[in-house]
Order: sequence, then C-alpha cells, then structure tokens
Amino acid sequence: MADIFDSYALADAWDEMFERPGVPRPAYQGLFAALQPLGADELRYRADQLARVFTDRGVTFDYAGEERPFPLDLIPRVLDAAEWDLIARAVRQRVRTLEAFLDDVYGTRQVFHDGVVPWRLLHSSPHFHRAADGIPARVRVHIAGIDIIRDENGDFRVLEDNVRTPSGVSYVLENRLAMSRTLPALFAEQRVRPVDEYPGRLLAALRKAAPDHVTDPTVVVLTPGVYNAAYFEHALLARLMGVELVEGRDLVCENNRVYMVTTHGKRPVHVIYRRVDDEYLDPLHFRWDSTLGCPGLLNSARSGNVTIANAVGNGVADDKLVYTYVPDLMKYYLGEEPLIANVESYRLEDPDTLEWALGNLGALVLKPVDGAGGKGIVIGPRAPEETLASLAEAVRSDPRGWVAQRPVALSTSPSLIGDRPRPRHIDLRPFAVNDGDDVWLLPGGLTRVALPEGELVVNSSQGGGSKDTWVLPDGPARPGPAPALAGAAPPAHWEPSRSAAWDAEQQ
Repeated sequence: MADIFDSYALADAWDEMFERPGVPRPAYQGLFAALQPLGADELRYRADQLARVFTDRGVTFDYAGEERPFPLDLIPRVLDAAEWDLIARAVRQRVRTLEAFLDDVYGTRQVFHDGVVPWRLLHSSPHFHRAADGIPARVRVHIAGIDIIRDENGDFRVLEDNVRTPSGVSYVLENRLAMSRTLPALFAEQRVRPVDEYPGRLLAALRKAAPDHVTDPTVVVLTPGVYNAAYFEHALLARLMGVELVEGRDLVCENNRVYMVTTHGKRPVHVIYRRVDDEYLDPLHFRWDSTLGCPGLLNSARSGNVTIANAVGNGVADDKLVYTYVPDLMKYYLGEEPLIANVESYRLEDPDTLEWALGNLGALVLKPVDGAGGKGIVIGPRAPEETLASLAEAVRSDPRGWVAQRPVALSTSPSLIGDRPRPRHIDLRPFAVNDGDDVWLLPGGLTRVALPEGELVVNSSQGGGSKDTWVLPDGPARPGPAPALAGAAPPAHWEPSRSAAWDAEQQ
C-alpha cells in the first residue's frame, strides 16, 4: 500500500510533523505510524465523518455573510510536553503583564509618567475609554487569547494579543469532540490531554469576579444576537456553564443595579461575560444608537454592583502598537525577559523609521493597529504594485495607524487537501482564564490553518480552517498504529470499529 506521505513536499518553512522527508519528529511518531498506511478512500471516509459531526452539531461560522460549517482538518497538530510547558509559561507571563498594564492605564498611569510608554500612545488609542476610569476591577483580563506562531528556525513567536473578546474556544471544544468520535482509538494510544475543563474553569473565574457583597452570583453571557459571526460560541459556552444567554434587550438597569427580565420577573445579575464590543455596550457612554447593550451598565459597574468581563477599555492593551512595547512592559512590571519573543516589529511614528518602511513596503508586512480577523493586512512580498502604492498613501497619512513587521514564514503542518496531505501554514491561539490568583491555560488551544496553498492569513473570516491541537503528556510518545486505523481502505458500506472510548462518547 502506498504511503500517503510519499508525495508530501516540505516547504521552506519549519514543518511541524517532519524533520526531513519521511522522518517524523518524536511527538508525531505515533500519529505518523497510524496515518501512514491509510488509503485515499479511508482518508476521505474519515474526513467526511468528521464533517458530518460538525454539520449535525451546527458548528458554523459566518463567512462573507454566509453561514458555513467550520472547516476542521483530519490531521491534528501535536505539541510535546516541553513545548507546551514553554507556551503555557509564556502566555501566563504575557497575561500578567497586560493585566498590570491595564490596571495602570485605568489607575495611576505610572508607566507613562516613567516614560516606558509615551503619553501620545494612550491619547491616540481608539480603545482607551475615559468612561472606564474609576470602575473597580480586581481582574481586567479574565479571558485572553494570545496568538503564537513558529518561525523558520523552529522558535515560537508571539504574533498578537487578544484581551477584549477573544473568540474561537468553542471550536477547540467541538474539534476535540469530533476528533474523539472519528479517531477514538488513536486518542487512547496517544494519551492526549483533555480540554473539557474549560467551561468549569471559566465559570469559576467569572463567579470569583463577582462584587464582594455577593455570595451566590448570577452570571450571564451577553451576546449581540443570532446574526453575530460567533453566536454559536456564545450559545455553547452559556449552555456548558449552565448560565443564561442574554441580549441587551433582556437586561435593564435600575438604581445602578443590573437585572435580567424573565417571565418570573426581574432577577439580579452580578457578572456579565460580554461578547459585545465596548462601542455597543452602553449607549449612555458610547454609541447612542446601539441596541446591543444596555443603558446604565457602566454606571452599575462603577458602583460596584456588577462585574463586566473582560473589562471595558481592554482594547488599549491589544492595540498592535502597544504590542511593540510589551517586552518593555514585562521588564517594567515583572522584572522579566519575555519567554517567547515578539515578531520583529517597527513603529512608524518615528520619521526615519517611516521613511525606511515606505521604501521597503515590498519586503514588509503592514498591519492596521486596530485591525482584527486578518483584515487590512498587506503582505508586501505578495502584494501587487497598485496595492503597495495605495498602502504607501495610507501609511504616510496615518503612521500611528500602522505597524510594520518582518515577514515570517509560519510553520506548516500536513493538512488533508483532497485525499492527500499537503503542507499548509498554521498558527496557535492558546486560551487563558485568569481568576486573579492563577492564570490557567486550556491545554492546546485553537490551531488555525490557512487552507489555500501558500496563504499566510489563517483567520476563519479570511477562509481559514482549524486543527485539533494535541498536547502529549510527559514521557516518550507511543509509536505504532492505532488498531482502528490500520488496514485496507473500507468498502462503501464500512463502518469504523468502535472502541470503549467511542461507546462512552455516545452515552
């Protein structure tokens, strides 16, 4: 039988699975041995089975105004225990730094007085909200998603910080469920670390964030509604935590207290896990025409009667210009060097740096500082001349609005394209839950994959997909094929053998 990896051509980037052609890295040996003998028919069968699980469970996202099943690749991304330990420690370090920075921004602002970060950065940030001043907050970054890549040398790099309303964790949970149903024996063989602890950890952190005088807090998830691209995630998390999913019209503020309107009357609300952007959260302080939030939320929070998670105004910390200062902030607040470095970045407010960047746009990556979802990014080496000309005008007119970075060839991972594995670029978004005493990380996180050949933008909003992320325990990986995966391609009527793990999942 032909090896499915026979035609797998390594790219110029670091490949996650292979050290060299046909030789898997130690963490991938068990997975490689299980997948290597499979035929095209069985791969297609497994991939179709995976897609059916997602379709049956309604796992979707909004792409160009159309609701689509979220693409999940059959071949997982694997991290060994040492790699995960480094990532986890680095993300905790990052979250503690951003937490301290935000506490300072909406407190004494000593970091600006000391000249670590210039005042102009704060005053020019569209996400710095004076309305958030005076709102008590033991924790401001309750949930964080820190985007990490691996460069050409195999070193991890932090690509981006997300501390407003980071999304994607629902796909981590659903990816694992679908993969465990599709490849049950392989999970038992590899001893993959579970991810199902996340909803409980999140709920515990949210309850702990309740105002001091509340002993049995009511937590709600605030969603913009069914037309939001991440509504599936909002509904899933509310269900898994056992709390109410509400829209702005379900809430009312009276005497600086928040209530949920129910068929049995008004019920006090103490913690709001909001998935509504700041600008739409409270029409008394932000957009007057917003119907997605509730008038009076910020006054209630300032009075200490409700906690909003993540805190209002957090966007100042994940501004891509602030990103360039995070290593300095880490030294200032923690006295530590970054465990994982940033991508090499350039601030364009300096006139000399601006002129240098304008002369080298074709060799740089330019990002709008307040962009999200991969929108607005221009990859210079791949951009046509007319795009670079328009970019030059935009950057020259608003240097504060852009950051330049050295291009990085994101690592590749085998991804099933048709019936054969092909190298595709990936990144990783680990999710952290911060309860004020501990920063806990969901083992693995969301691996996003750029499906078109050569594409570097992995966001689902730009047509990307995802992979299940397997974190292995300490000790060597177990080589050898999983019993349910070995053998010839299945006939048309074939059903996979069911392990105890499969049977337990069905109950």
